[in-house]
Formats: sequence, C-alpha cells, structure tokens
Amino acid sequence: MATSISRSRALASALRPAKPSVQLRNDQAIRCLSSTARQYVAMPKESPNLRKAPRDHPSVLKAPIVNPADKYQSKSDNMHRYGAWLMGTLPKYIQQFSVWKDELTIYISPSGVYPVFSFLKYNTAAEFTQVSTITAADYPTRENRFEIVYNLLSVRHNSRIRVKTYADEASPVPSVTGLFDGANWYEREVYDLFGVFFAGHPDLRRIMTDYGFEGHPLRKDFPLTGYTEIRYDEEKKRIVTEPLELTQAFRNFEGGSSAWEPVGAGQDRTPESFKLPTPKPEEKKEEPKK
Repeated sequence: MATSISRSRALASALRPAKPSVQLRNDQAIRCLSSTARQYVAMPKESPNLRKAPRDHPSVLKAPIVNPADKYQSKSDNMHRYGAWLMGTLPKYIQQFSVWKDELTIYISPSGVYPVFSFLKYNTAAEFTQVSTITAADYPTRENRFEIVYNLLSVRHNSRIRVKTYADEASPVPSVTGLFDGANWYEREVYDLFGVFFAGHPDLRRIMTDYGFEGHPLRKDFPLTGYTEIRYDEEKKRIVTEPLELTQAFRNFEGGSSAWEPVGAGQDRTPESFKLPTPKPEEKKEEPKK
C-alpha cells in the first residue's frame, strides 16, 4: 500500500510544471494560450520597429503575377493569323479586324455583305454555314448610326466569327436570306426594332410589334413612354389605340428638392404626326320592336 502511494506521488511530481528560474511580476510576463501547462515568457523591453525590419528587394517576387488573358494567348494568336489571312484574301471588302480573347470580329462595308458571307460559307477554310444571331446597335452621333452585327458558327471547325457592317436610316443593307434561311426572322427583327432596311428580303415586315405600330422601339431617340397606349374599351368590347396621356407631370428626384415638385407643366410632347384622333363612341342602333 505504501509503495503504491509513493509511486503516485512520484508520478504527480513528475507531471507538475517546473517553477520558472526567474521570478517575473505581472507586468513583465505573459501567459501562453495553449493546451500545454502554464508557462511564463519574458516580454522584451522594447517592441520591435517593423518599419526598420529587413525587407526583400522589390524585384524579388514571392508569387508570380497571373494575367487571366494569358490562357487565351494561343487562341488569340491563331485568331490574329486567321484575321490577317481573311483580310489579305478579301482586301476589297474587309476594312479591318479585331481580336478579343478568343473572339474574332471583322468589319466590312455594306457592299461587301454578300461576297464576304458567300466566302465564309463556301470556302473550305471557313465553312461558317450557320447564322446564330443578327442584331444591331444604335449610335446616333455617328454618320452611319446603325451597326449591324452577324454571328456565324462553323460546325465543322468548331469556331465562331462576328461580322459587323453599318447603315443609316435611308441606306439599305443587302439581305443574306439567300445564303442562310435562318436570317429571315433575324432581319425582320432588326427592321422592326431599329428600322434598318434589308434589300432583297422576301418578306420584310414587322415581326414583334403590333400592326400599325409607329416608330422603332430600340432606337435611342424613341421615347420610353412611346407615342400611343393600348387599352380595352368596355363600351366597344375590343382593344383600342389612343394617344398617350400622362396622368401627372414629370418629377425631379435629384438635387435635394422635394420629390413631389413637378418639372414643367406635364404637357404632351408627342409630335403631331404621331397623334391619333380620339375615337368617337359608336352609336347604338336601336333594335326594331317586334
């Protein structure tokens, strides 16, 4: 029994942490926050000045600089070579080209639409046999305000190309419906929303807006409120089109003034050419008495 007690005391004394050789006051010692036994470490007399600490030379980089565009470098080089080859093959029609990442864009004149698209479709080094989209952008400050954008796809070569040309309100752009059947509806959308005419289109009419719609909604000079409003007339039991009527004046929400302070008299600034006459109520015919 005495032997077991002495062994336990010896084990407890061995596990007990040793006292520090230097007695430190509370303001000269800190406690280590760890899972080990309590220990005291002497604090330095002066904290080090990190501004004077030795630093590596600025030319020494600890981590390489990664440019996200580097992964497109090989594709971009191939696109540059292909764009230069196209420009050298069709110098009469292709004015310039640009490459952004792995996207190639060529810029052509309206007179070169049909020759360039014929080459891109039938040449074995291109074979862009599918038109993905045709859209446009409006830049009112330019002489040719409309920029028509074609996106083509080559299934055989698994590549895409973007073709851009230009036009204004009066000059038409040659239609490519003879080369791509899918361009039929795309060109109708551009005509409907921007007012760009496509010469040679078999059925150039509106496709998205209603019958008798005035103007082209995606032009920059088209008002957000439009020129007319459509509502259901309970008396006529049908939908009617009427001139736009604003129920209140425009409000100014900037400059610190009251949000309910009107700007102007709220007059209808719709051009006279776009105003429709107010429909008159239909006369009710009296049924003959039987």
